[in-house]
Amino acid sequence: MEHINHAFDADEGDIVEVTLDRAANVLLMDESNYELYNRSGHYRYRGGYATESPVRLKVPRPGRWHVVVDLGGGPGQVRSLLQLIAGAPA
Repeated sequence: MEHINHAFDADEGDIVEVTLDRAANVLLMDESNYELYNRSGHYRYRGGYATESPVRLKVPRPGRWHVVVDLGGGPGQVRSLLQLIAGAPA
């Protein structure tokens, strides 16, 4: 499946802000779910189909994360920009 993958390390409570140039799926997932996504398996994610930009998603726990941007098999291309915003201090 063709997609854009933004990989990054984040802490719990960080916010991922994704800016899109058109409507697309924006999926936040951990390493194991990203591997399942790539194998067309059953995977879990936060987010979904975004019609407005920017999209903001909260990181649920510390670790390595992936934001996948795709058109769900539809035609065309999408451009995206990711910014990580640190969460509130503990």
